[in-house]
Amino acid sequence: MKIYLAGPDVFLPDAVEIGRQKAAICAAHGLTGLYPLDNAIDLTAPDASRQIFCGNEAMMDGADAIIANLTPFRGAGADPGTVYELGYMAGRRKFCLAYSNDGTSYADRVGRLMHVTPEDGRLVDAQGLTVENFGLVDNLMMIHALELHGCPLVTPAEPPADVWHDLAAFEACVRMAAARLIVP
Repeated sequence: MKIYLAGPDVFLPDAVEIGRQKAAICAAHGLTGLYPLDNAIDLTAPDASRQIFCGNEAMMDGADAIIANLTPFRGAGADPGTVYELGYMAGRRKFCLAYSNDGTSYADRVGRLMHVTPEDGRLVDAQGLTVENFGLVDNLMMIHALELHGCPLVTPAEPPADVWHDLAAFEACVRMAAARLIVP
């Protein structure tokens, strides 16, 4: 069984090594991890970004499931590319799993980044825009996609010291995928 390994991990300085570690965890549980950086792309080519997109979609098409790293990236929420990939897989009715190494509610994280105030029973930012406040770790569309197309979001009881390199929540997802996808 093949698992597409989505997440902003591809932007880390040691991205290739993280991919190897994740693939090894998958293999230890009888699964094959498909990591986006496994695609051979010439980054100097004029259409490099399109090659990345097409290569990642081809990997997802060949995968049985996705494990998405939804740890907040460059803001209060998950990486937008990862969110697209999760939606792509959910739309194809593939088994969806995800984790976040920050289990804080989305509204609380937004409140850490900007001033939010209660107004007429909702939270609003400085521009008067509503801040989603359902007590969920991220946007409701992702959280419920996981519940309806796979397993609930996995979060640690306490954020790890290094949210980008701690793979305990990832491994919990791998164990759930193996239990669901590998037929004895």
